Amino acid sequence: MSTETRLIIVSGLSGSGKSVALHVLEDLGYYCIDNLPVALLKSLIEELTASEEQSITRIAVSVDARNPHHDINSLPEVIAELHSNHVRTDVLFLQTDDDVLLTRYSESRRRHPLAGSGKELRGAITRERELLSQITNVADLIIDTTKSSVYELGDTIRERVDRRDSNALSVLIESFGFKHGIPADADFVFDLRCLPNPYWQPELRALTGLDQSVAEFLDSDELFAQMYDDILSFLTRWIPRYVSFDRGYLTVAIGCTGGQHRSVRMTEKLASALKESHDPVLTRHSELSGQIAETPP
Repeated sequence: MSTETRLIIVSGLSGSGKSVALHVLEDLGYYCIDNLPVALLKSLIEELTASEEQSITRIAVSVDARNPHHDINSLPEVIAELHSNHVRTDVLFLQTDDDVLLTRYSESRRRHPLAGSGKELRGAITRERELLSQITNVADLIIDTTKSSVYELGDTIRERVDRRDSNALSVLIESFGFKHGIPADADFVFDLRCLPNPYWQPELRALTGLDQSVAEFLDSDELFAQMYDDILSFLTRWIPRYVSFDRGYLTVAIGCTGGQHRSVRMTEKLASALKESHDPVLTRHSELSGQIAETPP
């Protein structure tokens, strides 16, 4: 079997964007199959990679709660076996808040796959979370699409997943506002609400941490500088450990009250410094555009 074979398993809650993710991967040249039974996964890989002349080495499949429960529970063992056969495997799990899922189903008028036998929609969503919990535990990257558009989800798939080199740790530094909730995909969360807030400066209130005047205000503050040094020291020390642990993705969330000033500036400054010793480093500002951007060298 080719050492270049790459498999992306897309799973998650119904209505969270699995079909969108699969369509994006298909446009990127992956051989895609929707709702594949877990029991057929190894056979599929063997079949697609059997021929040296026509071997398909970029494969994406979606796995959802319609699989038998024992098959879903066996997925970690299947993934381990694929790794041992030199199949580079990423497991993506898409999730969304219940209220947003309820709204999406109401607007689309589609039927939830587990809503049969009289089960109401919210109960079906709860049951689906329970069934997929085993996949959540082995996911390499959890993507929360609660506030994401289909275009932003596409950007995430292209920038973080497709462009990740083999054995590379994709680091995402994202700013957010605590009043909007902590990002569900965060591995580390740092709270900047104890630092001076540019919001209380009338001339800075309408600006963001991307503006030069806000950056100068914060960079000149001693507490902001100390927080920056501490977080950078922490990440510089521990990122190599995640690389050696064979992790594919690391998400660092930087939060302030509204996600407009302090967290945005800190995100940009940290990403720029980390880029000197690690690649790739991406940024996302959840309360601004929300789109992922690559930090320039």
